[in-house]
Amino acid sequence: MKFVDEVRIRVTAGDGGNGCVSFRRERFIPKGGPDGGDGGKGGDVILQADGQLSTLLDLSYPQQFRARKGTHGKGKNQTGRNGDDLLIRIPVGTLIRDDESGELLQDLVFDGQKFVVATGGRGGRGNARFATSVHRTPRHAEKGEKGEERCLRLDLKLLADVGLIGLPNAGKSTLLSQISSARPKIGDYPFTTLVPNLGVVSRGEGRPFVVADIPGLIEGASRGAGLGLTFLRHVERTGLLVHLLDISEGLSRDPVKDFESLNSELDAYHPSLIKKIQIVALNKIDLPSVRERAKAVKDRFEEMGHRFYAISGKTGEGVRELIEAISRMLD
Repeated sequence: MKFVDEVRIRVTAGDGGNGCVSFRRERFIPKGGPDGGDGGKGGDVILQADGQLSTLLDLSYPQQFRARKGTHGKGKNQTGRNGDDLLIRIPVGTLIRDDESGELLQDLVFDGQKFVVATGGRGGRGNARFATSVHRTPRHAEKGEKGEERCLRLDLKLLADVGLIGLPNAGKSTLLSQISSARPKIGDYPFTTLVPNLGVVSRGEGRPFVVADIPGLIEGASRGAGLGLTFLRHVERTGLLVHLLDISEGLSRDPVKDFESLNSELDAYHPSLIKKIQIVALNKIDLPSVRERAKAVKDRFEEMGHRFYAISGKTGEGVRELIEAISRMLD
C-alpha cells in the first residue's frame, strides 16, 4: 500500500432544510391555523482516528467530501429529517489544520477520537413557529442555514515509542525484522526503505512498545536532501531514539562524526528532537572488522556520556540487551 502522510481536502457540511408554510385544513374546522414544520439540520463532517489505518491514501481521491442536507419541513407540523453525518476515518496521530490560516484545529492521538470539522446548517423554522396572539396566520418561514465549508490539511505523524535512525544501509530494517513481526524491505543498497515502517516489540509481561524505522537520513536531510525532510516529522512523537551506526566500510567511517551529523540534522529540523533520550547501537558486530573496532568506539561514546550497545541485526547478537535497555528507559 502506498504511504501518504499529507493530504489536502475540502469538506462541506449539509445545508439545513427549509421551514414549511402550511395551514391546517380539515372538515368542520374553518380556522385551523398554521401548521408548517421546521426543516431538518444538515449533517456534520466528522473526522475519527482509526488504529487500523496507517496512511492517508484513501483521502487522496476524492478530495472533496460533503455531508447530507436536511430535508424540508412539511405540513401537519412535520419536521424535516436531519441530514446524515459524514464520518471520515483517518490514522491515529493525524494533525488537522485549516489550510488557509495554518491553524491547528485538533490532534487525534488515540483510537476512536472524533472531531467535528464542519457543522451542518440549522433547519429553518416553519410558519407555525411565528404564530402569535396578534399575528395568527403567518405566511412566511425560514430558509435553512448553509453548512460550514472549509479546506483542511491533514498531516500524519506516526505514533511510536522508539525511533530507529541512521545513515542509509545501516541495517535499521534488518533490526526491526529481528525484534518484531514487521517485514520491511531489506536490501544491500542505500535507501532500500522508502517509507517509515512500524513494528511492535513484545517483552514478556511488560507493555509492548512500538518501534518506527525511519528511512535513511543523510547530511542535509533537514533541508530536503535524500528522504529526510519527508520523514523527520515521524520521530517528533517518539520518546526515545536509537542511533544505528555502521562502520563496516572500514576506517573511512567515523562513527562519532556520523552520530554528530545526524544530531545536527535533528536539531536543524526541530531543537526538541535532540533533547530526547538517545541510545547508540553499533550494528554488524558479526563482521570481524567491526568487532575489532567495537571496544574503541564504545569508549569514545561512553566518554561522551551516551549509552552504547554493540549488536548484530542479522544474527541477533546483543539485541536482547538493547531491547532490555530500551524497556527500562521507557518505563
